[in-house]
Amino acid sequence: MTRRKRYSAEFKAKVALEAIREELTTAELAKKYDIHPTMISGWKRTAIENMAQAFNGQATAEPTISAAEVEKLHAKIGQLVVERDFLSEASSFVLGAGGKKR
Repeated sequence: MTRRKRYSAEFKAKVALEAIREELTTAELAKKYDIHPTMISGWKRTAIENMAQAFNGQATAEPTISAAEVEKLHAKIGQLVVERDFLSEASSFVLGAGGKKR
């Protein structure tokens, strides 16, 4: 069974822009990039639908994380470190010195 190819967002945008410009037909673009024409049509449709978002005037900012969330995450990290160290010690007792199987 063959695996699906994954294309980067930059590649999709490049192909969609070429399709929007209509310098080549969809079939010609498909042959040029070795992609099914349906994929190109979908990328073109998606690019056109989402084009207005580029001009909405709001910059996409990273979501803000509250101090409480940061503190909660630090506590979880600390808990996981303690558990890891405990399990490392316990494995050395079960498996022998060094924690490696013999």
